[in-house]
Amino acid sequence: MGLNKKSVDDIHVAGKRVLVRCDFNVPLKAGEITDETRIKAALPTIQKLINDGGKVILCSHLGKVKNGPNEGESLAPVAKRLSEKLGKEVVFVADYNVTGEAATKAVEAMKEGDVVLLQNTRFRGAEETKNGEAFSKELADLADVYVCDAFGSSHRAHASVAGVTKCISAKGGENAVGYLMQKEIDFLGNAVENPVRPFVAILGGAKVADKLNVISNLLEKCDTLIIGGGMAYTFLKAKGYEIGKSLVDDSKIDYCKEMIAKADSLGKKLLLPVDSVTVAEFPNPIDAKIETTVCAVEDMPADREGCDIGPKTAEMYADAVKSAKTVVWNGPMGVFENPTLAAGTIAVAKALAETDATTIIGGGDSAAAVNQLGFGDKMSHISTGGGASLEFLEGKELPGVVAADDK
Repeated sequence: MGLNKKSVDDIHVAGKRVLVRCDFNVPLKAGEITDETRIKAALPTIQKLINDGGKVILCSHLGKVKNGPNEGESLAPVAKRLSEKLGKEVVFVADYNVTGEAATKAVEAMKEGDVVLLQNTRFRGAEETKNGEAFSKELADLADVYVCDAFGSSHRAHASVAGVTKCISAKGGENAVGYLMQKEIDFLGNAVENPVRPFVAILGGAKVADKLNVISNLLEKCDTLIIGGGMAYTFLKAKGYEIGKSLVDDSKIDYCKEMIAKADSLGKKLLLPVDSVTVAEFPNPIDAKIETTVCAVEDMPADREGCDIGPKTAEMYADAVKSAKTVVWNGPMGVFENPTLAAGTIAVAKALAETDATTIIGGGDSAAAVNQLGFGDKMSHISTGGGASLEFLEGKELPGVVAADDK
């Protein structure tokens, strides 16, 4: 995977129109932004382009937009918050067509250092289909240069992520990545392609099916692979253990056997739980008080369900992290939303916080867990993309990364 991409530090934007694909997919409640992490993350790139005299045109999707454009998924609240953060007006183009006459006029009126935000790109519908070709061209017509800073969308070959770059290139423009994208490439890309060893990968979460290719790819790259979370029980069943009422994917038992054999043949350590925190019934609601019993994996009763790694496993996993130089973690060790069942996830997060290794959290639930548990600032990098970071760990080429010009 080509990781040496042009960044905002390699392009000259003074007087040029710069289209920036951001990730402003923020949570909204009654029109108010409840978490502005993604807006804050976009500021360094935007500020750099303003300071360099670019005419900065921002675009992003928000929400899933199932039933066509609606005010509930408009980017208007983002424009308001961005204006406050940047200390200058961000002109919002409310047109549901995104790139129509209102957008053209707003861009024509721009001076150096001005900022315009286009409406939700998903309002155009089917960004990834044939409709996307016309949309790609219209987006490119607004700009001279394109910058992708939306890692969370970079695994989708959408008009505003990949399609637009072809049209920019066709008219002699440049395509670069922003600071956020650059950071993801530097940490996630290099962790998988050129890790400082020993390299330890930790995979958790509920389902083996979600991580099939990640497990296989990481086994080839890492020195030690640690498995936790619900997916561990499919591995334990593959080894012949009783797993009671624990989560299992019976269709993936043979796959788990193959991965155990693969680790063996490659001389890699594959660590599985040696004990488990079990419950009689899954907590309902998820954060309800609950009675637990710790069982060794060889003594799991048929009527209990494993919901977290046990203390011996937590200690073993923490020890494996201590000697590492690079650690990638994707997926919690148990039902971390429940305080009683969060101990395993906390132990792993604590081990990562205390190590000198480069620690990379691969987005999604593990990012939420690390932040929720108060360890966020102790990590080298927390990825902003769930699906995108998983595909990076699979070794897949991401359309949004591939589309940027090489240095």
